[in-house]
Amino acid sequence: MLFSALPAKQGLYDPEAEVDSCGVAMVADIHGRRSHSIVADGLLALENLEHRGAAGAEVNSGDGAGILIQLPDELLRETAGFDLPAPSADGANTYAAGICFLPADAGLRQLAIERVEALADAEGVTILGWRELPVDAVRADIGETALGCMPHMMQLFVTVEPAPGGTRLAGIDLDRFIYPFRKQAERVTPEIEEAGTGLYFPSLSSRTIVYKGMLTTMQLPLYYDDLRDERCWSAIAIVHSRFSTNTFPSWPLAHPFRFVAHNGEINTVRGNRNRMRAREALLDTGLIPGDLARAFPICTPEASDSASLDEVLELLVL
Repeated sequence: MLFSALPAKQGLYDPEAEVDSCGVAMVADIHGRRSHSIVADGLLALENLEHRGAAGAEVNSGDGAGILIQLPDELLRETAGFDLPAPSADGANTYAAGICFLPADAGLRQLAIERVEALADAEGVTILGWRELPVDAVRADIGETALGCMPHMMQLFVTVEPAPGGTRLAGIDLDRFIYPFRKQAERVTPEIEEAGTGLYFPSLSSRTIVYKGMLTTMQLPLYYDDLRDERCWSAIAIVHSRFSTNTFPSWPLAHPFRFVAHNGEINTVRGNRNRMRAREALLDTGLIPGDLARAFPICTPEASDSASLDEVLELLVL
């Protein structure tokens, strides 16, 4: 390459494979054995993807970093502050949990929480409780840009009470039931929207959880205490270091999403979204209870290309 220090082809390296895009890595125990070492190895892989992320002139406000792991049941049972239901006979979780990005303003935050709780009641979802998520923006040395738009972090725990003589929903069956609830919860009231804020769940699942934000790869484990806790166990870890292309950095648009960590850009995104919107009238399933239209639109209009891909994949998986 002209006027470049690009290395020559050598060993496993081939300059033809060079791309300018986000960084993604995966760590897994192929036997499904959960441990904290998998989480730690995933975070180490993330640190080594620092060069695949980006930041502006303010080096401590990153484009985004995150990790997706299995729900750390041992940690959550000891830190939630309330009882969580026992697992099903096959070991699947009978509760779902996820981090919730809430308004920083205390009054708007309370309105958002009340709306979530009202929607849960209407959807037949039982809220077990909220946990104040331990985070430390000072230790993580988060820059003013990221700090200025940082949401308030809380963790929501939900379940579905069984019918008399029945068993609790667990695993993907529970995730299917709470899917419309989460989609509706993220559509905030005009009062909250007019204030320039909102509500967002990086994940809400009985199986996985996402810790992410407008952070650098090094900041992520310093910001989220849970990730450094030895009780945080998983058999999988998917990590991502973001290089913004189609959208400006934000806390919700960091990766991983609920199913996807993506290291490219989709330039047909408007057409894809329009076609998805057009097909919503044809969607039909017996797996997700009730009228699926209450979960529309499937693709959040202001989200990124990767977020839209994730939203459609989530629907198809469920």
